Amino acid sequence: MIARISGILVYKSITHLIVDIHGIGYRVFVPLTTFYELPDTSQKVTLHVHTHVKDDSINLFGFYSNEEKTVFQLMISVSGIGPKLAMNILSGISAAELIRAVSQGNLNRLIHIPGVGKKMAERIILELKDKMLKLDSHESADKDFSIISTDEMKGDALSALINLGYKSPAAKSALDRIINEFPEPMTLELLLKRTLKILAS
Repeated sequence: MIARISGILVYKSITHLIVDIHGIGYRVFVPLTTFYELPDTSQKVTLHVHTHVKDDSINLFGFYSNEEKTVFQLMISVSGIGPKLAMNILSGISAAELIRAVSQGNLNRLIHIPGVGKKMAERIILELKDKMLKLDSHESADKDFSIISTDEMKGDALSALINLGYKSPAAKSALDRIINEFPEPMTLELLLKRTLKILAS
């Protein structure tokens, strides 16, 4: 099983990236929280990896921190939560915040995550509360990367939010609000962070 990879980042998107290791390109699926932390392409990147094996495929899921990988592995141990949903959950909430929400039994915070209904939130708390209490939480420092045009950035952000399960009108409204409130140039990563805070409130 692959548990960690380190190589050159040759491609990155909001859902996956490709890491070149000695001429072999590994496709790694990542949550938005890890996407925020990625360096520019052509730079070296190191990721903690969970290898998910199915009958017809082997998929790699990468994380910036080992804490995030641990939370992902706990999430997929819950009945009804597969890797894709676990990645969506981690894209809508940081590992540290998720740990706090589950540890404190904060049902309201969990049901604001796309794809998580009341029953699933209750199941997550029931099955993971004790395990989450044992984890130390660490907030990740914000990082800004390359700035792109507002229109292109808004389109990419809207696509990411819709893929995460948010309705287009609500996502578009939240994006417009952030762009109007913060007219200064910003990155896609920062725009997504600020928009997700509004949608989760």
